[in-house]
Amino acid sequence: MEQQQYNKLFTFLWNIANDVLVQAFEKGDYKKITLPFIVLRRLDLLLADTKQQVLDFSKTDTFRELPEESQENQLCMLTRHPFYNVSPFTMNMLRGETDETRLLLNFRAYLDGFSKHVQDVITKFDLRHYVEKLNDVHRLGMMIDKMTDKSINLGMRPVLDDEGKEKIPALDNHTMGTLFEELLRKFNEDYSVTEAGEHYTPRDYVALLADLAVLPVADQLRNGTYDIYDGACGTGGILSIVQERFAEIANEKGRRFKTSLFGQELQPETFATCKADLMLSGNSTTFSYIHNGVVRDRFANGSTICENGHPGKKFDFCISNPPFGTPWKADLEKWGLKPSEKKNIQDPRFYWPDSDKSFIPDIGDPQMLFLANNVSRMKSDGQGTRIVEIHNGSSLFTGNAGGGESNLRRYIIENDMLEAIIAVPLNMFYNTGIGTFVWIVTNRKEECRRGKVQLIDATNISTPLRKNLGNKNCEIDEEGRRTILRLLTSFEENEQSKIFDNREFGYWQITVQRPLRLRVLTDINWDEVGLKEAEKVECKAAIENVPADTPLDDWDGYACQLKLKKTLAKKLRPFVTVTAPSAKAVEGEADPKLKDTEQVPLLYPGGIDVFMQNEVLPYAPDAYVDEDATVVGYELSFTKYFYKPVQLRSIADIKADIRAIEKNTDGLLEEILSDRG
Repeated sequence: MEQQQYNKLFTFLWNIANDVLVQAFEKGDYKKITLPFIVLRRLDLLLADTKQQVLDFSKTDTFRELPEESQENQLCMLTRHPFYNVSPFTMNMLRGETDETRLLLNFRAYLDGFSKHVQDVITKFDLRHYVEKLNDVHRLGMMIDKMTDKSINLGMRPVLDDEGKEKIPALDNHTMGTLFEELLRKFNEDYSVTEAGEHYTPRDYVALLADLAVLPVADQLRNGTYDIYDGACGTGGILSIVQERFAEIANEKGRRFKTSLFGQELQPETFATCKADLMLSGNSTTFSYIHNGVVRDRFANGSTICENGHPGKKFDFCISNPPFGTPWKADLEKWGLKPSEKKNIQDPRFYWPDSDKSFIPDIGDPQMLFLANNVSRMKSDGQGTRIVEIHNGSSLFTGNAGGGESNLRRYIIENDMLEAIIAVPLNMFYNTGIGTFVWIVTNRKEECRRGKVQLIDATNISTPLRKNLGNKNCEIDEEGRRTILRLLTSFEENEQSKIFDNREFGYWQITVQRPLRLRVLTDINWDEVGLKEAEKVECKAAIENVPADTPLDDWDGYACQLKLKKTLAKKLRPFVTVTAPSAKAVEGEADPKLKDTEQVPLLYPGGIDVFMQNEVLPYAPDAYVDEDATVVGYELSFTKYFYKPVQLRSIADIKADIRAIEKNTDGLLEEILSDRG
């Protein structure tokens, strides 16, 4: 289809909202009505050639005797699509119906006739609700008339004139998918910027993810099928673009690739948009698969965290832009747990394999759970799995050593799976200017990358937009993507690329203790001693019987002279002692007020012992490490490695500015500067 014809079709479909829905619906509803009607019309035309065959076969006894699953398979074989419609109606048949009651009844029957996966889209779009509203405001017939207008063609066959010449070109699957995505983008940008930011990853960012996922390993790919998964698939843009990359590589290198798409999305309407887009573009020719003998949906609607839509399934590529900075309390509630009970989560995806170490993060941010989910889906055979995932900066460093976030970083790095992290420019999204980072995780590193992690600062690789789209004021164009990809694949150190040993990001979190040192008081206010009267009497007597020469700065020696039971002596101690740096250490006890924690880099020369000798003991000679409390943690800091201090101005420049100002002050500063110059 030529660009002029494409633009004409796009404009027609976009203007339906203004022609039919204006003043009857909120602008935020335009997308929710227009997009599903476009889907229905496209499917309607795709099914036109086999409509009568489907109707005839669906009425036979042979069909009625088949199991439900077999019925669906047989009808899909007739249509040669993963969908069908067994109602007697088409949109053309419904066009022009003047009786609104009859039109509504017939349109309901038309919707009810679609197959399982189209029904899923209709339900998730809540289309039946909007059909009722369209009818209530006398716009249902107008909407159908627009969709069946003779001046447009949403079918795969060209419209011919009376002489058999092409009047309106056909609309192939790829162009249909592009058209649908462009309409979705424009609706998001014009009418719901905030929502777009939540669900819609900008196309330029998606293209970058696709390049980073596929192109570095393009030469290693062999003929065969590759499973691609997005656990936060939104409207499906990431999956579609990655699939396109595979097609381009296959064409360039003469390979035969088949890609199978899988995903999960929480929001029903967004899920419906994704599924509809994949239907229209032909990017997914089937929406079911069999795993371990169980038939499952390739695309699941529900929370990836608490509703695992693909249990046990492994994938070749996992590419996602998961939500970040949003609480996941609702997932805990679905598990029947309170926020304080998150340690009771049993899902193995969120634990270190064969260990009790948890990957579960703070309740306020779920992004590390999505990363853990993807890590759990890595294939151990063949070419392994490649994960490319967007995160904000908190994933780099939040969480204490031994906590969920740190444990996940530790697991990934200690198993040598972190290939690179790339810092992306600010203001890349529609509803936030926050900085983001792309994590690249793989269990099949190149030999030269073994034991290494690459950090790339791509924050200055962008092109300004002519017009801001919400917070988005820049994009990464094709040249920018090539630059970032070159930084990754060249694997060299420069101002924008740093390479480190895996252990660079690890540390021991040590607990430094100091002995408890107590001095016994000589003046005791027994009215303030919190003991029972009988205990007070016993303790008074014990203290009076302590030999006069017993040192007061040695609690252990003093306690022996008290000759009290250990439990009572322990109860008495807080009321008759104070800490004193010069007192003798109490055996086996640390002073809780002097407890401290330190982070010792794993690469610190000589390890913890030398760290203590160099950094602690010179200032606290009696300090020691509580070895049972030592925990390993991991964190990354881009600022540490890419920080560029601001160059201070020279004295000469400052003086020159002052002298320039002095010219306007009648020489008042001249004497001061000349005296001190």
